[in-house]
Amino acid sequence: MRNRLASCLVLILAATSAHAADRYLLIHAGTLLDKPGTAPRKEATLLIRNDRIEAVRDGYLKAADFDGVPADTSVIDQRARFVLPGLIDSHVHLTSDKAGIEGQLAEVTDNVADIAFDAAVNARKTLAAGFTTVRNLGDGDGVILALRDAIAAGKVPGPRILDAGRAISTSAGHMDGRLGYREELWSAMANPAVCNGADDCRRAVRDEVARGVDVIKFASTGGVNSRIGAGLGVQMFADEAKAIVETAHLYGKKVAVHAHGGDGINLALEAGADSIEHGTLLDERGIELYRKSGAWYVPTMSTINGYIERLKANPDAYTGEVRKKIEWRIGITGKAFAQAHKAGVKIAFGTDAGVSLHGRNADEFELMVKHGMSPAEAIKAATVNAAELLGLSEQVGTLEVGKQADLIAVDGDPLADVTVLKTVAFVMKGGSEQRLQAP
Repeated sequence: MRNRLASCLVLILAATSAHAADRYLLIHAGTLLDKPGTAPRKEATLLIRNDRIEAVRDGYLKAADFDGVPADTSVIDQRARFVLPGLIDSHVHLTSDKAGIEGQLAEVTDNVADIAFDAAVNARKTLAAGFTTVRNLGDGDGVILALRDAIAAGKVPGPRILDAGRAISTSAGHMDGRLGYREELWSAMANPAVCNGADDCRRAVRDEVARGVDVIKFASTGGVNSRIGAGLGVQMFADEAKAIVETAHLYGKKVAVHAHGGDGINLALEAGADSIEHGTLLDERGIELYRKSGAWYVPTMSTINGYIERLKANPDAYTGEVRKKIEWRIGITGKAFAQAHKAGVKIAFGTDAGVSLHGRNADEFELMVKHGMSPAEAIKAATVNAAELLGLSEQVGTLEVGKQADLIAVDGDPLADVTVLKTVAFVMKGGSEQRLQAP
């Protein structure tokens, strides 16, 4: 009998301890967009337990209205604000927002420690701007892999990160780090993820998987910022692209593809890419392939803001070949987006922040609306759609029971004026309020 009583006491104490360890919060929302793509609700309460959403109810409720919730549970008052899920940027480069000649110089003067501190600052800016999850598509030194893990462990503030590690391309392709440097420096500047031929491209993918990446990125075309006059068309053979995609999928990794020219977009879609980044030119074949494959389009239109601002500050910020491509990009931006949206292509929010400034990610919303989306569609692209693209729909993207308590609050109605998302008044990630100074 004594042993049985002791066992019962242990169970009671364990249950009591577990209950005491739970941390509850109530959030009162004046307007709540819990499921972007559906109508918002007025006067709602979210119950947060630890890092998850425990309940979503209509009305301004108290702790006593929920079973088992302590009476002294704190209430966060957002009754004057519009509350929605934490935003998701599907395309960032957290290591820097230097570009042009300044960026080229930084590549040979900044050491890995410099880059790491810059990345931590940029992550903080991104989170303060309301982006609680990001997909980082390329860095060469492993800085973001380490930052991803440090943020997850609670060591430093920042958004939840999925990282691609080193981006893959062929020699003289967009990701070839030797471009623009004298040949004596090539060995130091080379990107180990550059590959030539199908077998070598399989090797490049496996190397990145071994480093612990979450997603694979490769370039099927030239890039605007590539320091080479090789244009923006396809720069990879079909067997190379297919080898990259098949190997990535073998290891359960999604594939994001940098592509500007329509030929490179189509090549990547035919190979089975999961998303196309930039996608500046679009033809009927591309629309057909998007529909057939179910791939996502990540438009990154706000890159042009970065270009325009740098050129205004310094007309010589970019070399001649790059400047020509920038002017082309500025002039054509929005055309493919409008085509894709009209055709029903799946679109997920992404900025290419790093080309544009970190912390200014919400500038993309304004361009999405300018070129054909409603504010509601743009918000859904940065929540529900982006979560699906990243494979995180069970965790983020909506404010539903069991999901991460990632949410933001803004003054004003973003469904009427999407630009109010440029100024975020409140950020919560994983059930914790982020008291961060906005950039």
